[in-house]
Amino acid sequence: MLIFTAMEGFSKNKNLEPDEYYYTPEGYIVFTEKYLLKRGYCCQNGCRHCPYGFDKNKGRIVKDKGK
Repeated sequence: MLIFTAMEGFSKNKNLEPDEYYYTPEGYIVFTEKYLLKRGYCCQNGCRHCPYGFDKNKGRIVKDKGK
């Protein structure tokens, strides 16, 4: 899960669309699958909406998350 507490550090990402992130009740920013696909690569941090299938427990990309 990739979360941040403030957007100030994201100078390159000032033009985020509203459907590319959301705030948790605790105030963290969570990037959506749309943003992660737009970014173009897996950061291997175990993002909540990772479209690349990275499994943080296994430390690798798994094609089918159910296995």
